[in-house]
Amino acid sequence: MRRSLFSIVTASAVIAGAGVAAAQTTTTTTTWTNDQGGAITAYSTSKHYSSFTDPALTPTIGTPLPATVTMYPLPDTINVPAASTYSYSIVNNHPVVMETTTRKVVHTWN
Repeated sequence: MRRSLFSIVTASAVIAGAGVAAAQTTTTTTTWTNDQGGAITAYSTSKHYSSFTDPALTPTIGTPLPATVTMYPLPDTINVPAASTYSYSIVNNHPVVMETTTRKVVHTWN
């Protein structure tokens, strides 16, 4: 009886741990529009933010940007779920949105 109870408790702990791990890897998909890219560019221009220029750097989704790329908070006019988790930059004169903590690119406009 004691062994069965121990097995049940152990199995429950393993299943609960797997559920927590799965929850941590779930990401929210945000749809970015061309209008938002234009709004970010216009906002950056109005704030006199300069573009980070490096012809060898082509931002692709999932790639972290180097620390030399300046991140800015999204403008208030950009309404997306969990907006505080995103930042943006202008790279080679194109807006790029990234996750703030990882610096990974989540969207670019060409």
